[in-house]
Amino acid sequence: MENNTIGFVQRYINKFNKYIELKKERLRNWTKADTKEFLINNAIYLVIFGLILIVIIREPKFLSAAVFRNILTQSSVRLILALGVGGIIILQGTDLSLGRSVGFAAIISASLLQAADYGARFYPTLPDWLTTFNFIYLLVPLLIAMFVSATFSAINGFVVAVFKVHPFLATLGASVALYGILSMYFQSGAPGPQPIGGLDDVYSSLVIGKYHIFGMEIPHLIVYSLIIAIIMWIIWNKTTFGKNMYAVGGNPEAATISGVNVVKTTVMVYILAGMLYGLGGYLEVARIGSASNATGINYELDAIAACVVGGISFSGGIGKVSGAVAGVLMFTIISYGMNFLGLDVFYQYIIKGVIIVAAVALDTRKYIKKK
Repeated sequence: MENNTIGFVQRYINKFNKYIELKKERLRNWTKADTKEFLINNAIYLVIFGLILIVIIREPKFLSAAVFRNILTQSSVRLILALGVGGIIILQGTDLSLGRSVGFAAIISASLLQAADYGARFYPTLPDWLTTFNFIYLLVPLLIAMFVSATFSAINGFVVAVFKVHPFLATLGASVALYGILSMYFQSGAPGPQPIGGLDDVYSSLVIGKYHIFGMEIPHLIVYSLIIAIIMWIIWNKTTFGKNMYAVGGNPEAATISGVNVVKTTVMVYILAGMLYGLGGYLEVARIGSASNATGINYELDAIAACVVGGISFSGGIGKVSGAVAGVLMFTIISYGMNFLGLDVFYQYIIKGVIIVAAVALDTRKYIKKK
């Protein structure tokens, strides 16, 4: 066992050393053309870092531990959603129903996890004895939310893979239909169509509570998102399913010839994304404290934009978990920084829009050059 561990570590050390040598060789042969290419390909990152630097210069308090913790907390649910839609983008697709799926999961979670003594309960007759079994009480709504979201995503994947409907149109139609379904559910509650609040304290503390480690307060959400990121990294990089996903995204025809079941892989990627949407909705409603049929609106745009900025390419077959993490953090830092400076929200939309268009343009440029 000890020899196997040593051999495993040694292999990674050798890979790292080889990687360093390749980088050194690249630097030794660096030219002005390489510098120009580097600046063009990474212009979006340089601009973003420039914006962050401006915020830091104007408000040095932006570098405080409290701000950093808040940024990580706000990034947590966004990262989970980005990792969901990231797999679909690797398949050369997109998912415009993400926001509505998150909203539906949030409404389901909120309606089932209200405090027993709350006056405007969605289900007034929901047995109070469930609160004595905290684990089951919290787990069942999560599983329901994830199942519902995964079901709708599976339908999207099936339509895209079998009927060859473009993902943009398939998920756009699903988004509209899903909004109608979740609105019907939302207004079916006992109090009528009003925000679902009064969440159980146990549920809220599970999501927005903090771990106290070595004298530091670490929000639960940060830990949850870190766990999901690790799991997704393993799925994308260390499983046959992950390799098939990249193969289908890079070249569906070649993947089919190689024996990859394109339909199955596509549907499974959508299902996995749906499960993450359900988890995201479950966590998000506890973070914000209530849910309505407007919850989740435009979440898909933030998640897709973060993926593109992070290097997950619409060209297919290209993207890393680390890229999704970087993209989410960049957008959150920019949003938080502009709020920190008191910048009008309309300017924030303009800056975000320019960044998204620039990121897509640079991604398209790289794809055309490779062809």
